[in-house]
Amino acid sequence: MDSPPRLRIGVIGAGRVGAVLGAALRAAGHNCVGVSAVSDLSRLRAEALLPNVEIKSADQVVAESELVVLAVPDSVLPELIRGFSVSGVFVPGQFVAHTSGNYGIGVFESAPEVSPMAIHPAMTFTGTSVDLARIVDAPFGVTTTHTLRPVAEALVVEMGGEPIWVPEEARAIYHTAMVLSSNYLNVLVNEAVSLLAESGMENPQRLLAPLLSASLDNALRLGDKGLTGPIARGDTEVIHKHLEALADRPSSQNAYRALAKLATDRALGAGLLSIDQATELFVELSERP
Repeated sequence: MDSPPRLRIGVIGAGRVGAVLGAALRAAGHNCVGVSAVSDLSRLRAEALLPNVEIKSADQVVAESELVVLAVPDSVLPELIRGFSVSGVFVPGQFVAHTSGNYGIGVFESAPEVSPMAIHPAMTFTGTSVDLARIVDAPFGVTTTHTLRPVAEALVVEMGGEPIWVPEEARAIYHTAMVLSSNYLNVLVNEAVSLLAESGMENPQRLLAPLLSASLDNALRLGDKGLTGPIARGDTEVIHKHLEALADRPSSQNAYRALAKLATDRALGAGLLSIDQATELFVELSERP
């Protein structure tokens, strides 16, 4: 016989993340008793991913749940937790998990009555059923108390993900690394696309795709040893030419200088450059008076 649902779960916030994780927990056998959704888009998302789950007020969802999933923007989370606690909506001992990468369990300081968990899926979401397949084997950054760690990690495994332990004190640097590698990668790629397009080249995405795929693979497999290009070769003449090419694009040039300096530092540490080569590069990359 199929085992009965183990927890009554409620989702606060039917955004791209909340509705998907609610659907994943539901597919694992838990009973989704309600979801809060304010905007028309979030209501449509809830209806699509959590069919037959009633859309209720946030207070009602919390009151009826054994596990509450708080999938709300970082700017809202602290006051939301405080409000639920002050108003007596939280049930003592209730499991409450937020999905923020930025916060650990310190954000639950205002709600000592709950059993706090931070469960952050380290991936981007579309807010559609496509994400249900994408979270399989995806890493989830988990932060909680020692006692609750098996519970939080089990929930991640049930959703198909891989729990990765993130100590509370490392939560800020963890989220910084996520943003650096994901959001700013997006910015870098689209800046390169813009440079090519503004120079009259057609289909710059097609031009960049093979290079980007190979570069990412090299970075993940080889680390700093996978760095190629003028920095890895200590070629100051090429770097000078690049800076001149960006002279009319100060924002792009500043970003290039900063990244090239970081690349030089890492290449030196990896033994790809001599101290003399690195010094020449740093001089070339210094701001001109």
